[in-house]
Amino acid sequence: MTRLIARDDEPAEGRRAFLRGAGAFAATALAPGVSLYAFGASPSARAPGEPVSSKVRWGMLIDINKCGDGCDKCVTACREENGWGGSGNPETDAQWIRKVSLRDPKTGWSGSAPVMCQHCADPPCVEVCPTGASFKRADGIVLVDKHICIGCRYCMMACPYKARSFVHEPIHDQKPQAPRGKGAVESCTLCVDRVDAGRQPACVEACSSKGGGAMTFGDLNDPDSDIAKAVREHVTEQIRSDLGLNTGVRYQNL
Repeated sequence: MTRLIARDDEPAEGRRAFLRGAGAFAATALAPGVSLYAFGASPSARAPGEPVSSKVRWGMLIDINKCGDGCDKCVTACREENGWGGSGNPETDAQWIRKVSLRDPKTGWSGSAPVMCQHCADPPCVEVCPTGASFKRADGIVLVDKHICIGCRYCMMACPYKARSFVHEPIHDQKPQAPRGKGAVESCTLCVDRVDAGRQPACVEACSSKGGGAMTFGDLNDPDSDIAKAVREHVTEQIRSDLGLNTGVRYQNL
């Protein structure tokens, strides 16, 4: 697989022109008895009633040198935490995070890396959504309000990271912290319920305790945070930085 990684210090060449226009909208069918609340209104470790602040920019740094080719602890943790991928059919199952193989044909370098929603500062999924179901919180987390998602899948076409999934089948045994519904689009939420409670995303926690410790999560705007220090001290890269999306997920040692 050819590496599609560009360095942060390379000049942006402009954003991709994403599909716009009218189309037929598919109705969203929710799982019986499930209320798909809008993320972003939940309480957090902040004082009760205190709104999400743009002073914080949540982000993740992934060190490829610490990410083993055969390790999928992050994928397993995400699946168990959020309840996706139950049928085992890769054609229809949602997938919020996946491990991809990387290879540089010029040098022969190879490795693997987890890829999920990159939580862009300027997310194309939000730009093309006709209902406002795709939205970005003030703290940089990109989410889907499944109450108003109509299943048009424009966001899936617009996302350059193939990070969004469409729910084709009825959902059973849902996780209360990750409501889902047939006919809606979904993707990595950075475990927003955990973040709002002052915890780490499930993938980061699992990587730290069971994997290679490749993932660092924190506030990119806090100069004293571990992630801000790492980004400041090391060369980090964004997937498709040429699009100028300013992703919240960064990679080291690519």
